[in-house]
Amino acid sequence: MEARVGQAAPEFEAKAYAQGDIKTVKLSDYKGQWVILYFYPGDFTFV
Repeated sequence: MEARVGQAAPEFEAKAYAQGDIKTVKLSDYKGQWVILYFYPGDFTFV
């Protein structure tokens, strides 16, 4: 999987906190909508 500026994002799925629960979400679930992905790697780790 490789993301490139100006190209469509590659399909992926990940566990996410959404609507009060942790669930698996897929990028294709949001097709046709604006999506902001926020990744915070320091959460819940001993950095």
